Amino acid sequence: MKIFSESHKTVFVVDHCPYMAESCRQHVEFDMLVKNRTQGIIPLAPISKSLWTCSVESSMEYCRIMYDIFPFKKLLMAALAAVGPPNPRADPECCSILHGLVAAVETLCKITEYQHEARTLLMENAERVGNRGRIICITNAKSDSHVRMLEDCVQETIHEHNKVAANSDHLMQIQRCELVLIHTYPVGEDSLVSDRPKKELSPVLTSEVHSVRAGRHLATKLNILVQQHFDLASTTITNIPMKEEQHANTSANYDVELLHHKDAHVDFLKSGDTHLGGSSREGPFKETITLKWCTPRTNNIVFSSISELHYCTGAYRISPVDVNSRPSSCLTNFLLNGRSVLLEQPRKSGSKVISHMLSSHGGEIFLHVLSSSRSILEDPPSISEGCGGRVTDYRITDFGEFMRENRLTPFLDPRYKIDGSLEIPLERAKDQLEKHTRYWPMIISQTTIFNMQAVVPLASVIVKESLTEEDVLNCQKTIYNLVDMERKNDPLPISTVGTRGKGPKRDEQYRIMWNELETLVRAHINNSEKHQRVLECLMACRSKPPEEEERKKRGRKREDKEDKSEKAVKDYEQEKSWQDSERLKGILERGKEELAETEIIKDSPDSPEPPNKKPLVEVDETPPVEKSKGPVSLLSLWSNRINTANSRKHQEFAGRLNSVNNRAELYQHLKEENGMETTENGKASRQ
Repeated sequence: MKIFSESHKTVFVVDHCPYMAESCRQHVEFDMLVKNRTQGIIPLAPISKSLWTCSVESSMEYCRIMYDIFPFKKLLMAALAAVGPPNPRADPECCSILHGLVAAVETLCKITEYQHEARTLLMENAERVGNRGRIICITNAKSDSHVRMLEDCVQETIHEHNKVAANSDHLMQIQRCELVLIHTYPVGEDSLVSDRPKKELSPVLTSEVHSVRAGRHLATKLNILVQQHFDLASTTITNIPMKEEQHANTSANYDVELLHHKDAHVDFLKSGDTHLGGSSREGPFKETITLKWCTPRTNNIVFSSISELHYCTGAYRISPVDVNSRPSSCLTNFLLNGRSVLLEQPRKSGSKVISHMLSSHGGEIFLHVLSSSRSILEDPPSISEGCGGRVTDYRITDFGEFMRENRLTPFLDPRYKIDGSLEIPLERAKDQLEKHTRYWPMIISQTTIFNMQAVVPLASVIVKESLTEEDVLNCQKTIYNLVDMERKNDPLPISTVGTRGKGPKRDEQYRIMWNELETLVRAHINNSEKHQRVLECLMACRSKPPEEEERKKRGRKREDKEDKSEKAVKDYEQEKSWQDSERLKGILERGKEELAETEIIKDSPDSPEPPNKKPLVEVDETPPVEKSKGPVSLLSLWSNRINTANSRKHQEFAGRLNSVNNRAELYQHLKEENGMETTENGKASRQ
């Protein structure tokens, strides 16, 4: 990059032709200059300045602002003081503006002190010191063709003087020149010259044309141009309390507009606080940022205590726009006397934010930019606190690992691509960073696969530019492990933050996991053919055979049955009614079988005749427990169900059916024949 820009040299050329002696037709009232007017005196007639006076004053105001903010290394020609007012009777050819343009080009070819020092320091790289400048010409052109003639004159002069400078040690060739032509004319007349934006006439010369009315309009135009040429910005200080001259005990609020380098507003531009902008007092085409006056403090208080020391990110010289106004004069004197003023951003709601401070150092006033955010001297906030104190599940550990993997290091040995071209280390680093961030969720609750240790081998390998056969096998093994996890119905680390209930079911969790894994792999399939093989393996494992789908359905039914434990009471009643019906059905069938068995026993000579010749169990003689409508214990229900199932397999012993407490009375016929009671402990007793 070349040293020294167009703003290093600026040459003013003001037309001194007889026409510039004409009035600008903008009147100045004498009443504005006299404080106490004596009664009975006839006021003087208003006066008006000439075009020449307006041009010189506007040029001097341009120079004043530039020198206030840039007192060093910015050069302006100061030869206007030796030039008298234009003579209306002078020969126009003798005072042609062309002579001034030629002199301006000659001045730009001269080496300045700063350029000489830079060339001496660089020595071998002296060609890096550039020679650029700007010519501001204020004239009264006759037409657009007259403007083109002036531009051609400057272009030809630059070409001729560059030839001379090429063979000289005391001159430098002009590498770039900006020509700013300002056509000024009296108020009330029509302009004969049209405006034209910046246009490149040659590789060395650019030109722009401004048609402006004289008087305050010309001063405003130069005020805007000085901001454009030197990257300045405007700040308006509002609510400045000042005592009235006529009423010493009263005060009023005034506004003062200041110019400074635009870097003082860099925080506003970054934060997007466009509501701070407004129209300047110079007109709607000039923007300004409004800051509110705060309670001033003396310098010894501001800088003596560490608690009152303000952390500044920059300090910039200022220049009042209306330097001769009473509010501007009072403000500058107030600051030069050792006072400092804090400035705050106007806000509709919330606490006030102190963003700037005005203070003087060594007789110069600076606008200090205060840090409105957290100071670097304080402990930084923990990221675990979350943005605004709400989001607390950032992947902090994973992000630290991500930064270690993408750390920039010095690159000494050159590398070549496959096509033989030299690989630029910075571009290679950007390409790697792009691959690692194609799919990288920031929040833990937004991902499943990055919360699973089983997916780490695949996630760390798939981002590579090229894969080996071992990498492909590791990825396939990871996919098979996930399939095995799904077959076993293992749980997944699904976040339930912000959801009600138990969250998605198990099969839905695996569907989310497979979709996210496919998104990760598809983001890198263009890297190589082996990445495509990993995707094919993944898609093949996702397509399940019919028996596998049937198994998943059965698993879902079993899972649904386990999740319905809260309906146990209702299921208990249904089971009880089913068991009652089954028991009754079993008793009826068993009664029929025993009737048939009784007929068989009567015809058999080897079996004794049963004591009762009627059926042992009748339909209407069901046990009282069976007919009870009250609650039944779970043991009774289970025993009845087992007995019912056993009755279908074999015929129950007749004595057990008529027994009491599972005790059957044996040999009842002996009691009837011998009149003996039942044998007890091997002994018989007579009744």
